Amino acid sequence: MSNELITRIRAQGDRCLLIDLGDQIDEQVGLRCLRLAECLRQAAVPGVLDIVASFTAVAIYYQPGRELGDEPIARLTELVNDIAQQIAQGTVELTSRRIEIPVCYGGEHGPDLDDVAHRMGISPDEVVQAHHASASRVYMIGFSPGHPYIGIHDERFNLPRREVPRTALPAGSLGIANRQSTIYPNVLPGGWHIIGATPLKLFNATAAEPTLLAPGDEIAFVPIDASEFDTIKAQQEASA
Repeated sequence: MSNELITRIRAQGDRCLLIDLGDQIDEQVGLRCLRLAECLRQAAVPGVLDIVASFTAVAIYYQPGRELGDEPIARLTELVNDIAQQIAQGTVELTSRRIEIPVCYGGEHGPDLDDVAHRMGISPDEVVQAHHASASRVYMIGFSPGHPYIGIHDERFNLPRREVPRTALPAGSLGIANRQSTIYPNVLPGGWHIIGATPLKLFNATAAEPTLLAPGDEIAFVPIDASEFDTIKAQQEASA
């Protein structure tokens, strides 16, 4: 491989090229994936249908045919290596939004907060403080439409998922596991530890922009109380 940032480039069938930049969740690897994905989108290569970033890889979905020529994999690989070289040289900046996510921690909205505090060896208030103390980032969207994977939190949040997943979690439930946070955009099953919930709607299929969050977004979790939760939720429902 011609670039030290890329560990492997492999075809996934005849319509997808997968670019591996690492093999474990790591902040720097995740940021490189986001930068690579953003630059590929900006390149607007004819025949490329979608660019999808994850914590460790970037997938390029493309349409075989005239627009990419007779050797689409070779052409895309050359472009990827050129961009990766720019990233390695530090000349690529990530464009990102900063979005505040109000969260009501504990109580009925965070049934696992006390257990998480026990596992972490600190008080529930200290868990809340640690969770919102510093900005986090959306590294990928997956599992269901609008479902963000947010991180990377400090080592104290390196908890395994629950042994027994729940079959239905309310929309807006905020869970933690493996130094990450996730927010369930709809009523879904889930095995993460639920420490709070947001009243914001993360996915609306009829909206011009269906998902509230996107990979690369900086997230600031803002604690709110139950009354504020109900007020914001009512406003969200009224404007739907």
